[in-house]
Amino acid sequence: MTPAAESAPNLADLRGLHLPANAAGAIQGEVVAAIILGFAAALLVGALRYWRARRRSTVRRAALRDLQAARELEPEARLVAQARLLRRTARTLDGDAVADLRGPDWAARLDRIFATEFFGKGAGRVLVDGLYGRRATPDVDAIDAELARLLARIRA
Repeated sequence: MTPAAESAPNLADLRGLHLPANAAGAIQGEVVAAIILGFAAALLVGALRYWRARRRSTVRRAALRDLQAARELEPEARLVAQARLLRRTARTLDGDAVADLRGPDWAARLDRIFATEFFGKGAGRVLVDGLYGRRATPDVDAIDAELARLLARIRA
């Protein structure tokens, strides 16, 4: 035999591949960072949902409180206060785009916001376009009761 044949490696002399001892069982830095980012994102989403729900319930409570305060006014002043309350509430819920709406467009937007036909076809029309014209005095108690019902349903 030649000396080169004697020094040639044999398959029986080879051993398997092994990971370094310090990497076995250790958590990678990227995995830890991904876990922390995921947890932070979940906390942020939860905080935003809580804040939005709290904001909405505050709008509802403030609107009902203002409606209750308007009940002590005379019928004409009460209707004006209710119309102003609707403007503020709609602007809060639907944005500044509602500020310039008048007449049938305003009634349609209110009906859409509150999911009703009270302002377009019902007694709520007086709050949309009948505040300053000559008309018979509407039943302000019925209008007030319906507004209270609609404002209590504010969720969106």
